Amino acid sequence: MTNMSQIRRRAMRPDSFVASTFLALALISLFGASAPAVAESKPNVVLILADDLGWSDTSLFGTTKFYRTPNIERLAERGMTFTRAYSASPLCSPTRASILTGLNPARTGITTPNCHLPQVTMQAKSTASGAPSQKSTIPSSVSRLDTSYYTLAEMFKDNGYVTGHFGKWHLGPEPYSPLEHGFDVDLPHHAGPGPAGSYVAPWKFRDFDHDPDVPDQHIEDRMAEEAVAFLEKHKSEPFFLNYWMFSVHAPFDAKQSLIEQYRNQVDPSDPQRSPTYAAMIESMDDAVGTLLDKLDEMGVANNTIIVFASDNGGNMYNEVDGTTATSNAPLRGGKATMYEGGVRGPAIVAFPGHVQAGSRSNQIIQSCDFYPSLLNLLRIEPQPAQHFDGISFVPALKGQPLDREAIFTYFPHSPGVPDWLPPSVSVHRGDWKLIRIFHGGENGQHRWKLFNVGDDLGEQQNLASRYPERVQSMDAMIEAFLVDTQAVLPLPNPNFDPAKYDPQAEGKGRLKGSSKPAAKKPVASMKPVAGWIPAGTCELEIENGSMLINSTGGDPYLSYKLPESVSTEPLILRFSLTSNSSGHGQVFWQEQDVAPAFFRDRSVRFDVRHDQESHDYVVEFSPANPVVAVRIDPSRGPGKMWLSKIKLTDANGMLLHQWDF
Repeated sequence: MTNMSQIRRRAMRPDSFVASTFLALALISLFGASAPAVAESKPNVVLILADDLGWSDTSLFGTTKFYRTPNIERLAERGMTFTRAYSASPLCSPTRASILTGLNPARTGITTPNCHLPQVTMQAKSTASGAPSQKSTIPSSVSRLDTSYYTLAEMFKDNGYVTGHFGKWHLGPEPYSPLEHGFDVDLPHHAGPGPAGSYVAPWKFRDFDHDPDVPDQHIEDRMAEEAVAFLEKHKSEPFFLNYWMFSVHAPFDAKQSLIEQYRNQVDPSDPQRSPTYAAMIESMDDAVGTLLDKLDEMGVANNTIIVFASDNGGNMYNEVDGTTATSNAPLRGGKATMYEGGVRGPAIVAFPGHVQAGSRSNQIIQSCDFYPSLLNLLRIEPQPAQHFDGISFVPALKGQPLDREAIFTYFPHSPGVPDWLPPSVSVHRGDWKLIRIFHGGENGQHRWKLFNVGDDLGEQQNLASRYPERVQSMDAMIEAFLVDTQAVLPLPNPNFDPAKYDPQAEGKGRLKGSSKPAAKKPVASMKPVAGWIPAGTCELEIENGSMLINSTGGDPYLSYKLPESVSTEPLILRFSLTSNSSGHGQVFWQEQDVAPAFFRDRSVRFDVRHDQESHDYVVEFSPANPVVAVRIDPSRGPGKMWLSKIKLTDANGMLLHQWDF
């Protein structure tokens, strides 16, 4: 993808460092070597990004009695807390790319967190058709952060900073790792979407082991230790520490002692009642405290800019301790949704002497603002041709209003979670928020949801019909944004079948047909084939090295009990499928010590191409407990399907189980 926002990192290095060096030499020549310094030392920068930390997951806003975050409060006392801080996406990789480039996901093309998967896609593409239950198609996402972008880390490096990345990356393995994007150090050098295996050792990182003297070491404790060692090593030079926490993303586990402490404090009537999640938040907060302690000890806290934020909203939908992980109340929705709970989170900026301690701002900021804001704070000019979708929010840090017309969130996907929406784009303008649902209306037209989040924080009243002129003007802004970013858009779906779409489920529950299976024959009465048990509306047989699935329509599926449980996270099921059926597919999994109940709601949906050609599919899922069985729902309609080359791997491609027919 070529546009003005892509700055070739070697062809267009900034001149500021060279210019400042030349100026210093000139001053020495003019005034003598003993001349006083003309400028104070460069400020250090620490950027802390939490993973899946919701707006109500800290004690900053008075929305929780259960979680304890004293160190995040301590950081807030040193700087400014933003009450309206938005991620660029309701999912992680798009937001991470926006932080490093200052660009919106609509422009980078990274719109979903697929950057750990083997397939390398460098150009987003439209999709011609979709499942019959979808009114619009879903574009394919870019799967790697292109090294042609001049990243935040490269900017720091070229201006005399030592750069270190610690924790989660999720923007691609080599040759797209942090080491290729401007970082001198990268630990644990892991391309996966979460911690390898677990938070508490033993871990399963390829080249990063826990401290043998601490057998149950927490990954966040270790990352904080590595980060402060980096700070100590480089205390005599300006540093950029990029600490992207694994916390508090799934899998859900924590120090057992902390879990037990919180277990005794659970209020069953409180929507935030998972002791495991509360323990995870405490370990995250401890890591923030470790960094603050080291900066104080080194005596550099007053010359250090600290930015703290989250990559998207809190995860309300995965189950842990028999309940949802957390609640974003009073916001609506959570991670993977376009409502406030999916994109609004805590954010703090501290810079002693420049930002008023203990202050708050209700100005709207977004993750693509961090790059231009840091340039402004450091008085570094951007590249001559460098473009940002974000703006500098330095005026807000000085207590002034921002000269900002709007922010945009582009999410052309439709994860099957509660509070789901079809592929959408939104604009925030002051208290007004408009969501455009692509082709969600009649005859392929768009549909809109309009909210005043100042009066209706929970987004319960759709005001689109009451204010049609406002809808029109804000949708015109959306259209201009999509044109400017050259966004690859969803298209009207020629396969749409109104009978398979449930408008009443939108924004409330899962997509129609994705959670409750249709009536099925008892599993015990079905004949297994190669260990796979058919059920629902299908029968199995082996044909030419493939599993032939004969479906009479409705809900065909087949399941397999693994010979031993698999405890890594995430897992990836890979297979080839040829189909002349119809409808979407799903992969379900059963977790250890969890009743099957048709595998409950542990599922991931995938689109199937029913063109009688063989296609390869890669389906990722993130279990909370060891997996003991998997299930494949290859379609929704009648017909024949041939399944082959089935493999279960971890995120690094390591083979865990393989099926041969």
